[in-house]
Amino acid sequence: LVTLNPALEVDLTGQVNAEQSGAAYMGGTGGQVDFVRAGARSPGGASLMVLAATAKGGAISKIVPALNGPVTTARTEVDVVVTEFGAAELKGQPLAERTRRLIAVAHPDFREELSRAAHAIQTRGF
Repeated sequence: LVTLNPALEVDLTGQVNAEQSGAAYMGGTGGQVDFVRAGARSPGGASLMVLAATAKGGAISKIVPALNGPVTTARTEVDVVVTEFGAAELKGQPLAERTRRLIAVAHPDFREELSRAAHAIQTRGF
């Protein structure tokens, strides 16, 4: 079983917000966590979180240092994050490696900024 789940934003540790954008409530959790778990635990399966790398015509990154909304899916449940720049396999990875992989699938215009934020986060501790 391979599941595809939408995300509004993903933070540098792999937490997913699929519910709220700014003040706008976009939807509830529904069955996202159930589908994430089913895909990730299915023999030969996978759970894919899919999102565009940017929003507002490329003005903002959807890979972010910290979520701007609620955590819909915890980082411990996230298997693979996919943008138009590739797939970041997060399952079983330590936080520093998750961060590197997520920056690699962020829009190139935001990678340097995300790398600086990641360094600050790693310095103070996740």
